[in-house]
Amino acid sequence: MNRLFDRIFGSTVDAPLLVTLLILLLSGAALLGYYDPDRVTSLLKPRAEMEAVPEPAPPQPKDDKQKTEIVDETPKPKPQPQIPDVDAVSLTDSDVILVVKSKQFFTPEGAAAIRDVVAQLDALPYVRDILWMDRAPVLNLFGFRESLFPKARASQRQFDEAREAAVNHPLIGGQLLSRDGETILLLIKFDWLFVTDDADCTENLKLTAAQAASKYEDVDFEYMVTGKVPSYLTFMESQEKNRFKYQMIGYGTILAMAMILFRGFRAVLIVSLAPAIGVFWTLGILHYFNFQDNPFNDIILPVLLSLVGLTDGVHLMVEIRKLRSQGRDVRDAARTGICRVGLACALTSITTAIGFGSLSLAHHEIVREFGICCVIGVLLTFLSVVLTIPLLCSTRLGRNIHKGHEKGLIDRNLNRISGLITFILNRSKGFAWAAIACTILFSMISLTLRPDERRANALPQHSEAVLAIKHMDEAFGGLEMSSVRINWDDQIDSDSPEVLTVIMQIDDLLDAEPLIGSPISIRNFIDVLPGSGEPQDRMPLLQLLPASLKRAFYEPERRRAEVNFRVQDLGIARYGPVFERIEAGLETIQSEHPHFNFDLTGSAVWRWENLYQIVIDLAASLGSATFIIFLVLAVAYRSLRIGLISIIPNLFPLAVTGTFLVIYGQSLEIASVCAFTVCLGIAVDDTIHFLTRYREESRRKPQNAAIAHAFTETGTALIMTTIVLLVGFTTVLLSDMRDQRIFAAMGALTIGSALFADLIFLPALLSYFMKDSHEEESTELLEPDKDESELSPVSTAERTR
Repeated sequence: MNRLFDRIFGSTVDAPLLVTLLILLLSGAALLGYYDPDRVTSLLKPRAEMEAVPEPAPPQPKDDKQKTEIVDETPKPKPQPQIPDVDAVSLTDSDVILVVKSKQFFTPEGAAAIRDVVAQLDALPYVRDILWMDRAPVLNLFGFRESLFPKARASQRQFDEAREAAVNHPLIGGQLLSRDGETILLLIKFDWLFVTDDADCTENLKLTAAQAASKYEDVDFEYMVTGKVPSYLTFMESQEKNRFKYQMIGYGTILAMAMILFRGFRAVLIVSLAPAIGVFWTLGILHYFNFQDNPFNDIILPVLLSLVGLTDGVHLMVEIRKLRSQGRDVRDAARTGICRVGLACALTSITTAIGFGSLSLAHHEIVREFGICCVIGVLLTFLSVVLTIPLLCSTRLGRNIHKGHEKGLIDRNLNRISGLITFILNRSKGFAWAAIACTILFSMISLTLRPDERRANALPQHSEAVLAIKHMDEAFGGLEMSSVRINWDDQIDSDSPEVLTVIMQIDDLLDAEPLIGSPISIRNFIDVLPGSGEPQDRMPLLQLLPASLKRAFYEPERRRAEVNFRVQDLGIARYGPVFERIEAGLETIQSEHPHFNFDLTGSAVWRWENLYQIVIDLAASLGSATFIIFLVLAVAYRSLRIGLISIIPNLFPLAVTGTFLVIYGQSLEIASVCAFTVCLGIAVDDTIHFLTRYREESRRKPQNAAIAHAFTETGTALIMTTIVLLVGFTTVLLSDMRDQRIFAAMGALTIGSALFADLIFLPALLSYFMKDSHEEESTELLEPDKDESELSPVSTAERTR
C-alpha cells in the first residue's frame, strides 16, 4: 500500500504541470457550480420523452338509439355540503406579534392610548389586519359589537369590571390578554407588496406605536416584537454578523498564532491555502447535487473541512520543513514528505469519510445529506492538501519555508518535555489502566445525557425576540401553539352531542397538564353562553356563535374540530412525558368513541417527533463512526490490537466533553452532537499520524524507543495544530449565539483532551499492550539505574542502534 501511494502521489512533485492542470480543472468545476450548475446537470439528465400522440376520440353515435345504448348507468355521488365562505379567526397565522406591556390599560388614558396605537398601526400601508382584544368577535346573543373598554368618563370601578370581563372572555383571556391584565398582544398581518425594508417588520412598528402613545404623558407602554418574521430576521441578521465577525477574528488569530509557531510567513500561507481550496471546491461541487441549502453546510461543514485539512496540512508541512532544514532540495523534500506523511493523511481522510458517511443512514433527509456532503468534502480536502502543499513547496514560494524552523517555539522546547515520555513509558501499566478506567467512567457519565432542543437557542440570548418568548411563557403559558385535531366518520352527525362530549374530554385532558397553557375550543365559548345542562342540551347553542369564531375550532362540513393549546419554550425534553400522557389519554378516549380519530399536531409536537430524532440520529452515527474507524485502523495496520488500542484515545476526549456537559447541567443538542462529530475527526487524525510514525519506527527500533521517537517526530505537529485550533475555537466563545458558544467550548475541550490522550495515554497503551520484538533492548533502554536514563528518548534510541 505504501509503494502504491508513493508511486501515485510522490510522483506528482515531478509533474507540476499535470498537478496544476488538475487543480485548475477542479477549481473551474467548483466555480461553475457556484454560478451555473444547471449547465452540467442538464447534460446528465435523460432526454425528455416525446409527447405521446393523443389517441383519436371514439366515433360518436349518430342516432338516438346508439346514444341510449351508451348512457352511463353509474350512480352519481351524493352532493357535498357547501362550505361557507368565511374567514375564520386565527391565533397562529400572524406575521408579527407586537407585545405591549403596561399596568395602565384599564384606565381612561391607558385605554385611549392603546386604541390610538392600534389606529396608527392600522394606518401603515403595509399593515393588512390587526387582531387584538377590542376586535374579538362578539359573544352576545344579538350580535351587537360592544367595546371591551368603558367610555373615557367611566369610573375606575367600571374599568376594573371591564378588565375582569376581558380576562374571562374565552378568546381574550390567556390568548390576547394576559391573566393579570398587564400584557396585550397585537397580532399583525402584512400586505407584503408594500413592505420595503426589514425594519418595517420590527423597529418601524415599535416606533409608530411609541409615537402614537407619546401624546399621553402619564401612560407608560413597553413594546417588544416577536413571531415568525421577527425571529427569522433576528436569526439571519445574527448569522450574517457572526459569520463575518468571528471568521475575521478567528482567522486573524489563527494566522497570528501560526506565524508565531511556524516562524515563517510562506509556510503559514501554504498551509492555509490547502484547506481553503478544499472548502472552495466542496461548496461549489455541492451545487451539482443541490445540497447547498442544507443548514449544516452553512457553518459546520466549512469548519469541519478546515480543521481536517489544517491538521493534515500542518503534519505535512512540519515534515517538509524538517527535510529542508536537513539540506534536501525543494523537490526532494516535498517528494519525501508526501511519501512519509501522505499515507497517514489518506488514512485519516478515509476514516473520517467513512465515519461521517454513517450519517447517511439517519432517518432525516437533512442529516443524510450532511453525511454525504461530509464524505465529498473530506475527500476533496485531502486531494487539496496532497496536491497543493507539495506543489507549492517545490516552487519559488517554498524555497525558504525551512527558515525559522530552528527558531520554532514548539521545536525548541519539545526536548524539554522529552523526560515526560520516559516517565510514562517506565510506568506504562499504571497509565494504560488509568486511561481505560477514565474512559469507561466518563463514558458512563456521558450516557446520562438526554437530547433536548429549545427555539430560543438558535437566537442571540439577549435579543428582543428571545426576551419576548420568555415573557410570553410567563404571561400566556407560551408563544407556540399546538393542537389536537378531531375527525369523525359519517356514522356521527356533525351536530351530535357526542362531538361536544369528546371535545370536553380532550379539553379536560389538556387542562390537567400544568405545562399546557390556555386550551381553547368550542367548549370554552359554549360555556359562557346563557343556560346550562348536558352536552345534548348545549350543542344547539353553537348556532349562536359568530361564524368566524365557530369555524376557527369547528368545521361540520369537513367533520373536523380542534382544541388549541400553548407550549412554553422550556426545552422539548420537558414536554416529552407530557405529550406521551396526552397521546395515551387520546387513545383511551378513542376506545370509548370508536368513530373518532385524533391527531396531536403543531410545531412543538413536530419538534418532539422530528428534531428530537435528528439528535438521536446524530448520536447513533457518532457511535457507528467510532466502530467503523476501529475496523479501518485494524485493517490498515493489520493489527486487531492496534485497532482496539486506538479506541481509547479517540473515545476519551468525547467522554471528557460529555462529562463536562453533564456536570454543568447541559443537554444533548444538535450543536453539541455536531461538535462531537467534528472533534472525533480531529482526534482520529492525530491518533493516526502518531500510530503511522510508530509503526514505521517499530520495524527498526525497540518498542519504547519507537514510541519515544514517534513522540518527538509527531509531537510538534500535534501540539501546533491543537494550539491553533484551540485559539480559533476560543474566539467563537465571544458570540452571542448560545449554540455557537456551546460548539466552541466543546470543540476546545475535546481537542485539548485529545492531545492529552494522544501524548500521554496512547504511548502508555502501546508500551503495555503491544508485543515488543526487541524486548531486551527496550528493557535496557529505560532501566532507571542506568546513566542513559538521564538522556532524552531520541538520543537514547540513537545509542541503541
